[in-house]
Amino acid sequence: MNIRLPDGSIRELRDTHVTVADVAASIGAGLARAALAGKLDGEPVDLCAPVYEGATVEIITAKSPEALDILRHSTAHIMAEAIQELFAGAQFGIGPAIEDGFYYDVEIGRPVTPDDLSAIEERMARIIAEGRPFTRREISRNEAREIFSAQPLKLELINELPSDAVISVYQQGDFLDLCRGPHIPSTALVAAFKLTKVAGAYWRGDSERQMLQRIYGTAWFSKKDLEAYLTRIEEAEKRDHRRLGRELGIYMMDEKAGVGLPLYLPNGARVIRILQEWLRRDLYARGYEEVITPHIYNADVWKQSGHYYFYRDNMYFFQVDESDEKDMSRLSEYGVKPMNCPGHVMLYGNELRSYRDLPLRFFEFGTVYRHEMSGVVHGLLRARGFTQDDAHIFCTTDQLQGEIVAILDLVDHIMGTFGFTYTAEISTRPEKSIGDDEKWEIATQTLQAACEVHDLPYDINEGDGAFYGPKIDIKVKDAIGRTWQCSTIQVDFNFPERFNLSYRTAENSSEQPWMVHRAIFGSIERFLGILLEHYAGALPLWLAPVQAAVIPIADRHNGYAFEVRDALTRVGGRVEVYDTNEPMRAKIARAQKQKIPFMLVVGDREEQGGGVSVRERQKGDLGSMPLTDFAQTIADARI
Repeated sequence: MNIRLPDGSIRELRDTHVTVADVAASIGAGLARAALAGKLDGEPVDLCAPVYEGATVEIITAKSPEALDILRHSTAHIMAEAIQELFAGAQFGIGPAIEDGFYYDVEIGRPVTPDDLSAIEERMARIIAEGRPFTRREISRNEAREIFSAQPLKLELINELPSDAVISVYQQGDFLDLCRGPHIPSTALVAAFKLTKVAGAYWRGDSERQMLQRIYGTAWFSKKDLEAYLTRIEEAEKRDHRRLGRELGIYMMDEKAGVGLPLYLPNGARVIRILQEWLRRDLYARGYEEVITPHIYNADVWKQSGHYYFYRDNMYFFQVDESDEKDMSRLSEYGVKPMNCPGHVMLYGNELRSYRDLPLRFFEFGTVYRHEMSGVVHGLLRARGFTQDDAHIFCTTDQLQGEIVAILDLVDHIMGTFGFTYTAEISTRPEKSIGDDEKWEIATQTLQAACEVHDLPYDINEGDGAFYGPKIDIKVKDAIGRTWQCSTIQVDFNFPERFNLSYRTAENSSEQPWMVHRAIFGSIERFLGILLEHYAGALPLWLAPVQAAVIPIADRHNGYAFEVRDALTRVGGRVEVYDTNEPMRAKIARAQKQKIPFMLVVGDREEQGGGVSVRERQKGDLGSMPLTDFAQTIADARI
């Protein structure tokens, strides 16, 4: 039998009936010992999978990109086996690998407690130590229904499989699970694992279905990797923007107002305005024009845009009584905007446009509202009401690539200011979409070309574009290595067509412009949440809501403390005076806890000399300096 290796070389095997494991052994004993699974023509398979003539065979080891997913999926099965042994009659949903771990949706008849997690971990350790093999077999639909007759959730999955689907099950010990695989050869290969938390999850993500308990865990190939991961998780918890938001007076949530609707406290409002003003100045310099559009539109607008048909489930609609003397029973349907684009399109169409007007760049800090399930709302990172730093660019075909390159320049400037490294992902046409194939192809190729001009590497995310066009998503990496999706650039040829937009060419003919949707922060709320976690709440001097706290040593120094505040305010500083009746060390501790960049201690010496004693939040005591010098530090911080 001849097979092909990933490097393209042909390997001849003596036997005609061989498995992936046999191929690994034929290459070397070391590879055979390291092998976890394989690939046949790019498809992951078990080591026991038979190899066919001419197949390209790749061996998956712990160093392979797919290895952790396979390990974690296998560990999810081990967890399910432990649950089956501990809780008679347990019902099982699904148990996939996810980023950094795995989960399994289960029902054991009562809430899972921390003691239950400990017991499950202990039983898992026993199963791993026994080295139970994972074995796969294919079964008929009727056999599957018989095997899982006491598992209604599994039966539902079986009944939904296509009639020609291959049904496979995996078994380790006494646990049998419906699964396509692949899995590691034995439970003994799980070197390190930890169950991390329990959460509620509706079956199939449907709020009308039963609530299951989702048990999360993580698994690694070494205890060192597990410990490093748990350290990252601990650090992430310390940086949780929801806790920092409360402690630093940034924002609050109140269920009386509604789920996912943040209310900003003065510090939060100040940070948001600083971000907006900074970006606004930059956008004006880059040739953008600011606009403001309504929060609601008649449903006819959303029908024309396509949102009514493609995005309705994520929108809020309501009836408005528009009766008048002529018509006493006229109700109109309105929708709260989930996006700003229709308003910008209508502004473009407000007057006749010439090629000389293009590119036309409208921007807006527009607040939008989207119906997110309450179970996925997460502080500022996923809210129902949020503000986008939105812009829409109308341009000719010849200008399209240059405009996208210019947006990528803006992305680089913004992300570089915060020290973010980032990657790009181009999402292509989804199954539910509008527009003709040729324009989709032009738009997609233009995004790719712009990334290449900008020397920005990108991955392709097949089928995840917007319904009206492909897009670039920018993913930033924060201080502890986590990835966040922020900026987006979307090419749109459908809105101009739906709203009959046009411009006069140099030849006096009528052409349809291209439209580019773009947001750099994305959602200002989300970006603020990311910044709070990236900086652990200690925002840089230019962005901090309070840049300095003036701390008088005694009551007689209060007057000078307010003079210091006023002097710094005149140069644009944001300053508070701590004139409360408490010890100076308590005031310093309070300012430190509030992560204020500078603490300015003033007493007799400072008042007489016109100076301040400066303490920096990380470096500590910096000594005395003239007030004018420190004022320059504050003035220079503005960007």
